[in-house]
Amino acid sequence: FALRQAVPGGQGIQSQPTTSDETVVAGGTVVLRCKVEDPDDSSLQWSNPAQQTLYFGEKRALRDNRIQLVRSTPNELAISIGNVVLADEGEYTCSIFTMPVRTAKALVTVLGIPQNPQIFGYELPIRETEMAQLTCRSSGSKPAAELRWKKGNKELQGRCWLQEDSNGKTFTVTSRVEFTVTKEDNDVEVTCTVDHESLQNSERSTSQKLQVYFKPTATIEPDPPYPREAPPPSPSGSRPLLPQEFLWTKEGSDVPLHPNTNRVLTLPFLNKSDSGTYICMATSTMGRVVVRYNLDINDASPMSSSSGTYHAVIGGVVAVIVFLLLSLLIVLAHYLIRHKGTYLTHEAKGSDDAPDADTAIINAEGGQASGDDKKEYFI
Repeated sequence: FALRQAVPGGQGIQSQPTTSDETVVAGGTVVLRCKVEDPDDSSLQWSNPAQQTLYFGEKRALRDNRIQLVRSTPNELAISIGNVVLADEGEYTCSIFTMPVRTAKALVTVLGIPQNPQIFGYELPIRETEMAQLTCRSSGSKPAAELRWKKGNKELQGRCWLQEDSNGKTFTVTSRVEFTVTKEDNDVEVTCTVDHESLQNSERSTSQKLQVYFKPTATIEPDPPYPREAPPPSPSGSRPLLPQEFLWTKEGSDVPLHPNTNRVLTLPFLNKSDSGTYICMATSTMGRVVVRYNLDINDASPMSSSSGTYHAVIGGVVAVIVFLLLSLLIVLAHYLIRHKGTYLTHEAKGSDDAPDADTAIINAEGGQASGDDKKEYFI
C-alpha cells in the first residue's frame, strides 16, 4: 500500500492523520482507515471524491446504506463501503479539525470484472487444409484483461486489440487466431480464456468444438484372421473417418455384393468359390478411397502351424534314417563284391553209373586229373 499524507504549515507529525490506498473488485467491500497519534481533542472525518462528508466521528453524514462505521476512537476512524461500483473509484479524504486542519488522502481503485468470453467466426464445418479464423471477445474489464487460446492441449498465439467501453472506465478486449485445420482437429475443442487480477484463483473461458470434413481412409480386416469352410466368417472394412457410403464388389464381377452402406460385408457359409479379391469403396463428401483384400478359403479342418511343424520334424527324422540305411547297403554290397572266392570240387566221375561203391571210387581216381574248377559267389 502507499502512505498518503499532507503536512501544511510545517506542523508536528504527531497530529497528522495517515491512510493507505486500497484496491477492491467491483461488487466487493473496501475498508478505509484513518489514524492519528495525537488527536488534540479533535474529531476525524471521512469524505468521498466529491467532497461529501461520509462520517464525522461516529456520526453518519451521508445517507448511503452501503457505507458503515467499522471503528471510531479518538485515534482512529474506520469505515467500510460495500457493493463497490466503478463510480466509487477516486481519492477519499480523512481530515482532523485542528488549527490548522490536517488531511490525508486514500486512493481507492476499483477493478472491473471481465465478462465471460465469447467466440465468433465459426458457423459451418471446415474442410481439411482450409484456414480457420476464430475471434474471442470479453467486455467490462478494468484494467484491460488478457485473452489466451488453446487448441486441445496446444497453446495458440492470437492477435489482440482494445476498445474503451462507453462508460469510459472499462475495456473490451478482442483476440483473433488463425490456423490451418487437419483431420486430427476433428472434434477438438478450441478454448479462449480470460486472465485478470480481479478473478484471483478462478478463470473464465469458453470453448468451440471443431468439425472437419476430410477424405476417408479405409482398410479391410478379415474376421476370423484365417477363414475356412465353416460358417459364419466375414471380411469387414474398418471404420473410415466420416464416410457416407460403402460399396463392396468382387474382382471379376461388375455386380455389387448386395448393395449396402454398411462397413461390414458378411459372407455366410463360406466355401472355395468365395475365394478371390474383394474391393471396398468408401465415399464421403471429401472424396473416395478404394482398398482391396485377397480372401483365401482353407479346408474345414486345416492343419495348425504347430502340428505342421511336428510332422515336418518327423519327416526329417525318417529321411535321415532312410538315407543311413541306403548308405549302409551300398557299402555292404561294395565290400561283398570285392571279396568273391573260388574253390576246387572233387566229385567222383561216373559214380552215378557204378554198381557199387568200390567201382565208384576206382572210377573217381581215374578221372581226378580232369576235375572241373567251379566258381561260386556268396551273397
